[in-house]
Amino acid sequence: MPVTLEKIPGQEERVILSMGPQHPSTHGVLRLVLELEGETVVRAKYDIGYLHTGFEKSFESKTYTQGITLTDRMDYLAPLSNNLAFCLAAEKLLDLEIPPKAQWVRVLLTELTRLGSHLVWLGTHAIDIGAMSVFLYCFREREGILRIFEMVSGQRMMTSYFRIGGLALEPPLGWLDRVTKFIDKMPARIDEYEALLTRNPIWLRRTQGVGYLSAEDAVALGVSGPSLRGSGVKWDLRKNQPYSSYEKFDFDVPTRSEGDVYARYRVRMAEMRESLKIVRQAMEGMPEGPIRANAPHIVLPDRDSMKNSIEALIYHFKIVTEGFHPPVGEVYQCVESPRGELGIYMVSDGAPKPFRCHVRAPSFANLQALPKMIEGRLIADAVACIGSIDVILGEIDR
Repeated sequence: MPVTLEKIPGQEERVILSMGPQHPSTHGVLRLVLELEGETVVRAKYDIGYLHTGFEKSFESKTYTQGITLTDRMDYLAPLSNNLAFCLAAEKLLDLEIPPKAQWVRVLLTELTRLGSHLVWLGTHAIDIGAMSVFLYCFREREGILRIFEMVSGQRMMTSYFRIGGLALEPPLGWLDRVTKFIDKMPARIDEYEALLTRNPIWLRRTQGVGYLSAEDAVALGVSGPSLRGSGVKWDLRKNQPYSSYEKFDFDVPTRSEGDVYARYRVRMAEMRESLKIVRQAMEGMPEGPIRANAPHIVLPDRDSMKNSIEALIYHFKIVTEGFHPPVGEVYQCVESPRGELGIYMVSDGAPKPFRCHVRAPSFANLQALPKMIEGRLIADAVACIGSIDVILGEIDR
C-alpha cells in the first residue's frame, strides 16, 4: 500500500493511507483514503470507479429481453433480485399482468437469493474479524442454494431465470422437494452461526459500539436495507411498497436501535429466518397455472408450441431478432434487494431498446455512510465497518 506523510501546521504529523483497491477486506475493488493520527482515522474518503462496467450504457444497445442478463452481473451475489427489478420495470412500462404462479416462484427464488447473499456476507464479514469457521459453514449452506438455482435455471452463479412476462422455463419436477430439504435444516444452521458469534466476547468487542450510524444520518444519506434497519428505521419495500404478491405473505421486518456493526449483524441474522418463513409460505400456497403472461408479441412462446404452431415460431423469431416495442413513457420500479432499495428507472421512446435505463443501486447509496462510521475510530474498525454495510462494487461502478 502506498503511504505518504503530510505535515499540517500546528498539528502532529498525520499519515495518509491508501487502503485498496486490491485489498481482501474491501470486498471488491474499493479504495479508501484514510487520514490517520496514530491509529485513529481522522478523515476517510472512498474512491470508486475501478471496474468500468458501463452497465447503464450497455442497456441502451440491448433489447429489453437481452438486458436481463446484464442485471445478473451488477450484483453477482443477488442476480435474481436484479432480474426481478428489471422485469418489473419493463412490465410496468408494458402494463403487463403476470400470472400468480410466476409471481410466487419469483418470491420464493428471490428469498433464496437473499439467504445466499446474506450467507456470503456473514462468512466474509466473520473472516474479516478473524472467525474462520463461520466462513466455511456459510459456504456449505450456500452450496445448497446454488444447486437449487442450477436445477431450476441451469446456472449456479449469474443465475438468469426471470423474464419479462414471467419465467424462462417451467420449474423442473422435484425442485420443491429439494427446497423443502434445504429450509428444513437451515434454522439449525443459523442457530449454529449465532452460537459461534452472537455472544462471542471477541466478536462483541469488535462490533458493539463500532461504526455508529444514527437514524437521521442514515435517512439523510439515502441508506437502505439492513444498514438502515440496523439504525432503527423500519422500512422494507416488501412491506411498505409491496410487489410481486409480497402483500400476501406474513413476515416481520427486523430492526435494531443501536446503529452499530453488531446491530447490522443482528438484523441480517433475523432476516435470514424471515426469508425461510416466506419460502415455506410460497411453497405451501403455490398457485397452479401458467408461468407466462398471455402476450405473444412480447413473451417468448414455449418450445413445444413452436413445434406445432407457425404463429408461435414467427413470434419467437421476431422477439429474438427485433425485440418488442413498448409504449413511449418512463417508469421507476424498486425492490428490496439483500442490500436495500434497488430501483430501475426506465425510459422508452417506442424503440425495441431502452432509451435510458438508470439503476438506483443500494451499495452506491450505502457507501456514502462509510466515512460517518469510520471517522474517529481505529483503523482496525474500518474493516468491520466495510463488512457491515455489505457493498458490492459491481452495482456501484455501473
